[in-house]
Amino acid sequence: MAFKSAAPTEIVPASPEEILLTLPRRTIPGVLLHQGEIMRSYAAQAVADADVALQLPTGSGKTLVGLMIAEWRRRKFKERVVYLCPTKQLVNQAVEQARTQYGLTVNGFTGGKRDYDPQARAEYQNADRVAVTTYNSLFNTNPFFSDPDVIIIDDAHAAENYIGEMWTLRVQRTKQPHRALFEALTGVLRPHLDAYDFSRLTGRWDSNPEDRRWVDKLPTPIFAEIADELTAVIDAHAEELDIRWAWSMIRSHLAACHLYISATELLIRPLLAPTWQHGPYLNARQRIFMSATLGAGGDLERLTGRNNIKRLNVPEGWDRQGIGRRFFIFPDSSLKADDVATLRHQLMQRAGRSLVLVPSDQQAEEIREDIKNNLGFSTFSADDIEESKQPFVTAPQAVAVIANRYDGIDFPGKDCRLLFIEGLPRAANLQERFIMLRMGASQLFNDRVQTRVLQAIGRCTRSLEDYSAVVVSGEELPDYLADRRRRVHLHPELQAELEFGNEQSIGTTMADITENLEIFLANDARWDAANNDVLRKRAAAVQQPFPALGELQAIVGREIEYQGRLWKGDYEGALEAAEAVLGGLTDPDLRGYRALWHYLAGSAAWYGERAGIASLGVKARGHFNHSKRAAADLPWLVKLARYQAAGEPPVGRSPRLLRQIERVEGVLERLGTVTDRKFNERERDILHGLASSEGFEQAQVRLGEMLGFSAGKREVDASPDPWWVADDLCFVFEDHAGASNDVLDATKARQAASHPNWIRDHVPLPDDATILSVLVTPVTKAKSGAVPHLHSVTLWEIESFRHWAKQALQTMRELRRTFGQAGDLVWRAEAAERFEQAGLGADQIYRWLKERSASSILQSVP
Repeated sequence: MAFKSAAPTEIVPASPEEILLTLPRRTIPGVLLHQGEIMRSYAAQAVADADVALQLPTGSGKTLVGLMIAEWRRRKFKERVVYLCPTKQLVNQAVEQARTQYGLTVNGFTGGKRDYDPQARAEYQNADRVAVTTYNSLFNTNPFFSDPDVIIIDDAHAAENYIGEMWTLRVQRTKQPHRALFEALTGVLRPHLDAYDFSRLTGRWDSNPEDRRWVDKLPTPIFAEIADELTAVIDAHAEELDIRWAWSMIRSHLAACHLYISATELLIRPLLAPTWQHGPYLNARQRIFMSATLGAGGDLERLTGRNNIKRLNVPEGWDRQGIGRRFFIFPDSSLKADDVATLRHQLMQRAGRSLVLVPSDQQAEEIREDIKNNLGFSTFSADDIEESKQPFVTAPQAVAVIANRYDGIDFPGKDCRLLFIEGLPRAANLQERFIMLRMGASQLFNDRVQTRVLQAIGRCTRSLEDYSAVVVSGEELPDYLADRRRRVHLHPELQAELEFGNEQSIGTTMADITENLEIFLANDARWDAANNDVLRKRAAAVQQPFPALGELQAIVGREIEYQGRLWKGDYEGALEAAEAVLGGLTDPDLRGYRALWHYLAGSAAWYGERAGIASLGVKARGHFNHSKRAAADLPWLVKLARYQAAGEPPVGRSPRLLRQIERVEGVLERLGTVTDRKFNERERDILHGLASSEGFEQAQVRLGEMLGFSAGKREVDASPDPWWVADDLCFVFEDHAGASNDVLDATKARQAASHPNWIRDHVPLPDDATILSVLVTPVTKAKSGAVPHLHSVTLWEIESFRHWAKQALQTMRELRRTFGQAGDLVWRAEAAERFEQAGLGADQIYRWLKERSASSILQSVP
């Protein structure tokens, strides 16, 4: 065998942009102006910085920029460079793009490390080739990439869940292998949850929209109290499950973590991912974060655990120029649910290929089944197109249906011209949902949520020449995009596209929408006038910054320090860092976040007291007190009452009323905030039902739900009429709307009096719950034999109830006008005040009814 010749010396240009010119097999002439500009800025300003962020908008060619920088550093400094992508599909896409467009050979690494190609492994180790792999290939307990010199993180704005997974224990009720552990953990939690919340963990989680939305957090003192028992239970199951690696990372650091609870999942994780504990990430000479938005509120630092990131911003001119053209369609603004499904079929037929993004596997399966039954098109999942998109993009009629993935799947050009987004949850995990909904601190995630939205709507517009229709329906996302109050924070081009699409969607028909799509897809002279309208709107649009970003950016270093000290068990240091964070939180818009940090400071002090630092006990109780005072309209903070200073006076309104308002937020979100069509339909159904005898009970259930009660009705033997529950207070109704005479008989009276017993046996309530039986009737008299049964029954005259219901719906309509999004503490305070004024709070209803004994009001007759 002949000896191998020495490899020729590689050319090392002065700047990464020149690397492309040294690649003879490239199929593009060179870098674009903005790509060259940011690469030159990097070479001149950031080569020696430990952490660098490059802002490159979606579709501006950041893969080229990242790979040219990677190749330049590999050649210039002989460094091992790892280029990270969120998914395997994106790894394959980046490798293929490098080979076919840039003429650059890079090595892709997917799957288990034992399956890596030996030559590719050696070429990476010798710094002969750049390695392209997934986040998970680096962020795991035993990575092959254990000593990279440079880490380039693509789509850094999407990195939180990928990076955080390494320190996140997620036990999913809907995942068969997890079910036994989930049930065991609910047994540990049972003594610390009220009866209704416990029923959400063990009953039907999908039967109530409010259950799907519900999230809670176990207060730190309780979490610490049961930590040993939780550890023992998880230890008994973990080795057989996919959670074992994450559990190994956090098992000894539970004091630095939090336990979140929902109807489908239990989650344990730290507030911020402790990336500084991971050697391959920490010890790299440089970390480069590439993102469509760098934000100005410290979000990138929170995501990555790095507190001193040098930013190279988007090149001048991209602040107004968008990527491609999108035509937004909001079918829910004009069409009923059944018509929206029919519209989807018609649009898919005209487009040929389309992409559907949905939040869950269940929804994905339902849509695939619908397409199969009604269109007969081929359908593809994310797994089907992971290795290659060719089967999809070469099919004349096909639909890719992707669940819970809003990034990393690109269909530019003719690949796909029609995108459906069936809902996009603002929160990506339980911690985010808790901070947004229960702590009223959604400002923390404004940049993050906006970036997720931009990622989702940009799947089919990846370059200037692309164009795609985007059909937006489902929960949350249509309101997010169509609401002017949120829209002003978006890029001017996107503002214009959304305003145009919203105008075209309101008061339109299915036929009009279909015709408009055909004009848009034809992209001929008929579309020019509409496009000019979009450009005029773009010229007038101004992008406004989110509030309080300066304060959030200023404190992020101390937030990271807090998590680091807590991880080490340095409770005094963690408390000091938390108090420094609080010193920087003064903006009124951040009072929910301030309340959270008082809670976190109190938790650190509470752990410190348990560790033997007695003086921290006073600090803990003080911060728990301040937490409630910082945001008195947060009912979750009432859970801290037992850990506060003795004799501390109550703060704020009734916790029961505040939780009622939280549930009202969920109702208004589901009914939509941009158009009042769904609200009008719900209001009509309730009013029509209450006006009749046949529909009265169902209307009463819907009214209770509208007002923030957990309302129900079961058609079983001896069951009562509807019930309304607010925490430990329950109203159970005996409806007598169809009374045929003016006298109540003993049978009806006995039924009403027995309802509380049925409720205690069949509805999950605390043992000490108060249950009030309410008779709703038009009668004015009662048989003498009925009177003894009516002493414990209260009376609500039916016409009085109907009038009260009308006033209640009017109050809801007025509150809806000012409702923007869940977690708005200013709106909550206003809503609570309006509920009190209108007598809609559970406490007020109870006090009023308690004075209205049916036996005293109804006239006794023989």
